[in-house]
Amino acid sequence: QVQLVESGGGLVQPGGLLTLSCAASGFTFSDVVMDWFRQIPGQQREFVARVSRGGRVKEYADSVKGRFTISRDNGKSMVYLQMSSLKPDDSAVYYCGAERSYTPIITAGDVDYWGQGTQVTVSS
Repeated sequence: QVQLVESGGGLVQPGGLLTLSCAASGFTFSDVVMDWFRQIPGQQREFVARVSRGGRVKEYADSVKGRFTISRDNGKSMVYLQMSSLKPDDSAVYYCGAERSYTPIITAGDVDYWGQGTQVTVSS
């Protein structure tokens, strides 16, 4: 049974730091590309970051480049999203996802497996 379980969300002040984690099980973790997306109610789920199977290639949305860092630990079947210099606009439910096949221009429809999401709220 495929499972992705996010954790680490919460309330943080503007300019603060937060690290999200995602634990994967039920599939061969090193065979998939791992992603983070986020969603605000009433809006489409948007791409945030992704990391290649081996962890060397990383891609980011322009809105988070230089502030967020994605990483993975294939030995632990974990993917992380370190978020810094957080802004109120970063408030959303954050989802981790897994792609079985790499898609150059990714959308939510290209993700094969999803977690349940974790809420991040940036507010003073």
